[in-house]
Order: sequence, then C-alpha cells, then structure tokens
Amino acid sequence: MINAIYGKKIGMTQIFDEQDRLIPVTVIQAAPNKVVQVKTVESDGYEAVQLGFGTIKEKKVNKPMAGHFAKQGAEPTRYLREVRVENAAEYKVGDEQTVAAFADVDTVDVTGISKGKGFAGVMKRYGFGGGPGGHGSHFHRAPGSVGQCATPSRVFKGLRLPGHMGCERVTVKNLSVVKIDEDQNLILVKGAVPGGKNGIVRVRMA
Repeated sequence: MINAIYGKKIGMTQIFDEQDRLIPVTVIQAAPNKVVQVKTVESDGYEAVQLGFGTIKEKKVNKPMAGHFAKQGAEPTRYLREVRVENAAEYKVGDEQTVAAFADVDTVDVTGISKGKGFAGVMKRYGFGGGPGGHGSHFHRAPGSVGQCATPSRVFKGLRLPGHMGCERVTVKNLSVVKIDEDQNLILVKGAVPGGKNGIVRVRMA
C-alpha cells in the first residue's frame, strides 16, 4: 500500500476532544494525490510510485515536464514526489491516494522544510551559553576557541559555528492524528509540524 500522502500546511488551531480537553492541532490540506508514474524493478531498478499533486495551468508546464506527463498519459500537476512501495505493479496511472487512507491510522510522521532563520550565531543556532554580561568582559556572544595549535593546525569538520540556520529537511515523528475530514481533504495532527504556512509536507504512516 502507499503509506504516505503529500499536502499543504494550512496553519495551527485548537479543537476540543471528547473529554473537553483543548488540543493544539496543525491543519494539513492533502488533496488527492494521483499516480503519475509506476516504477518497477524491471524498468527502473526499484519499486515506487510517482505522485502528482497541486493544480497548474497547461501553459505553465515546461516542455520537458509536458513530455513526461504525455508519455505517462497523466494530467499535469504542479508537484511530483516519489513514494517507495512493496509491489508497484498493483497500481496504475490515475490511481488516487486520499486522506481516507489515514482513517484508521493513529500516529504519523510529518516531513517538511523548516523555516529559514537567516545567518545566526552560536547562541541562537546551538544554544551556547555565551560569556559574562558585564561591561568589562570582552567575550559575550562569540563562539570561543575553535582550533588547535600547530598540530593539526586546522579546524575540524562539523564544528558548531555561526552559519545559515533553518531551511532544512526535518521530520517530526509519532504525531497523533486527531481528526480526518474527507470532505475537505484535511488531516489534523496534534502539535506542530516543520515549515511555514502553505509549505509542502509529507504525511507518512508511522
């Protein structure tokens, strides 16, 4: 079975459960994902299906992608993503993956691109404590010593230093599925998921 669906993060809100407890939820709108291409071991070396989602005008589809959709006999979509499956031959172009597949799922893993924070220092990026706050101290928010002496005379890779923060692929695991709205193609999961509003996320059965 296809154990994932792609959608758009709408935002956060809160709802009451059956025990009248207030639950913070993230709303994900996952319109039906259509199978655009089926990949098998014989043709591609592995088993997977290519899912298309998001509407796009035909005149905005570039020629390489238009040729791809025409070859597969599928309608053009704005986004294409792959999902590994055990037996891709069970599916055909045009099959749909909807939120109904998650009706009996309790927990999901949500993957998205985190919000960009720009260039950040070590205190914001990694939680460094920093130096004394007094005016006499000349060491406040700097990272401190980063290298060695003449041996090995270089800075080791992977050292925690200032740099670009955010804009990374992040997965939050085991989020509880609070509600499935099949009429509006909505999935409500408890807690926060990576990315900003209208960001593309993958919801995978945990």
